[in-house]
Amino acid sequence: MEEVGEGQVHLMVTSPPYYNAPFDYPGLFENYDEYLDLIRTLAKRLKTVLCKGRIACFVTQDVRIEGKLYPICSDIIRIMIEEGFIYRDKIIWRKPEGYIRISRRSGVVVQHPYPMYFYPDNIYEEILIFQNGKFDYTYFKNVDKKVLESSKIDVKRFNEEKWNLSVWDITNVLPLEGRLEKGIAAFPEEIPRRLISLFSIRGETVLDPFLGSGTTTKVAMELGRNSIGYEVDLELKPVILKKVGQLTLAGDEVKVVVRGDAKRLRTFLQERVSMQRSVTKRGKEINRL
Repeated sequence: MEEVGEGQVHLMVTSPPYYNAPFDYPGLFENYDEYLDLIRTLAKRLKTVLCKGRIACFVTQDVRIEGKLYPICSDIIRIMIEEGFIYRDKIIWRKPEGYIRISRRSGVVVQHPYPMYFYPDNIYEEILIFQNGKFDYTYFKNVDKKVLESSKIDVKRFNEEKWNLSVWDITNVLPLEGRLEKGIAAFPEEIPRRLISLFSIRGETVLDPFLGSGTTTKVAMELGRNSIGYEVDLELKPVILKKVGQLTLAGDEVKVVVRGDAKRLRTFLQERVSMQRSVTKRGKEINRL
């Protein structure tokens, strides 16, 4: 993030790749150590660009690959603490019970109703919240009163939608045909909307170093915040521009810089995901036989 200056960011909201998750990022990383190296590189840079006392949020979950569960959440917590961040909180994002995106692992028990066959169906992800040292609340004395008042949290929504709890019930982005985020592991807009409202002031800057389809930037713009986003996959550029395009009509400016090291990953990953689905489908047909 060489374009971002020291202390330029007031909040980070991101959802890093789910390692080599079979139905999202198969084969994206050479190994788990390479993935953790990326997280540590990010943490080190965040320590510089994030203002003192401000917040970094990761939306993520552990990943099971070929029966092995990788402790992504625990490792992100460990790395962030080792790099000097305060582990502030954890929120559970609970998805609707009636919808499980990839598979029903508990179905194995139906086929083999014996001990040791059980694996639970996953309906949640974790929102890990870190702080870059202590926040100096006298900061608000230097904020324009009109700006501060316009940044007030909607207490009615806060109570009615139960933002106060450590479990948030939010519907995930459903894999419907024709949706803009097709083939992208996008998170729902409600997650960055809550986090941006709770941890930043209008006019401040929100960073998403794994921008994906551009959800964080879109919501930040809607809430009157500035935004910086990084995305390695050049094939997602049209998706991002389309998602934030309507907001530019209101006078917001969007600047895109394409680096020479940008990659083209979406087609590659979708082909691998298609192969994974084919294998799963064949496995189900064999089981039926």
